[in-house]
Amino acid sequence: MKITKKEFIMMLGGMFLMSAAVYYEMMPNNLVLGSLSGLVLVLVKIIPLPVSAITFALNMILLVIGYIFIGREFGVKTVLASLMLPMYLRIFETLTPHVESLSGNIVIDLVCFMIVVGAGQAVLFNMNASSGGIDIVAKLINKYLGFKIGQSITIIGVLISLTAIFVYDRETMVISLVGTLIYGQVLDRFCDGFHVRKKVSILSKEHEKIQNYIVRELRRGATIYPAYGGLDHAEHIEVVTILEKNEYGKLLSFIHETDEHAFVTVSTVNEVVGAWNTVKNR
Repeated sequence: MKITKKEFIMMLGGMFLMSAAVYYEMMPNNLVLGSLSGLVLVLVKIIPLPVSAITFALNMILLVIGYIFIGREFGVKTVLASLMLPMYLRIFETLTPHVESLSGNIVIDLVCFMIVVGAGQAVLFNMNASSGGIDIVAKLINKYLGFKIGQSITIIGVLISLTAIFVYDRETMVISLVGTLIYGQVLDRFCDGFHVRKKVSILSKEHEKIQNYIVRELRRGATIYPAYGGLDHAEHIEVVTILEKNEYGKLLSFIHETDEHAFVTVSTVNEVVGAWNTVKNR
């Protein structure tokens, strides 16, 4: 599958930020976080090769695995990202061979690293791609075992972080473990945040007005269900719709104005697949 110009630019910019975070925030502090770069920080102490070379070799091995088991689209997009990471690292190695922490504080560097890399990886995952490395393994676990991406990365990451004890000290291992556990949660929040919607269920005598408002004003679909009250033993009409957060606020205001006795329940939907946006785009 061809990569669009927009996707390529997004990957180019995203991988630059992620590579910079690895080189200038992760490496100077020896943060063996649960990622391919974390594993590289361990291997570089054993194998006399530059970080960029080890990163490239490991990425290529995992890329073949991802291409076979996940599919061509994932492989094509990820191969670009996997090449960009060692490419950027090599550029940074050439420009600033003796790198030091930008902030001088390991906690600040860790927080900045998680925010920048988490946002970048979330964008790539939602394009059905990744930055390579253990993201490919995490995607495999997500596809075949049903674990969330962040959970998968956490499991793999903990194992990688534990290897820090062999080449670094105990403190480095503990900090890396804590950072990895937090990072998995951060990534889940970033990934979920791209698709969060509100599912609104309404029981009201003014259900027709509410339904018309949803369809005509908000330009969203609505599903109508017959309901039976267990308390009043009466028949009711339930209106159910899926909305953006800002649309939910508008609907709630309209309901308050239309029927102050309406019974409304709201739940969070992390992802909507199908013709949800059909009415909106007409």
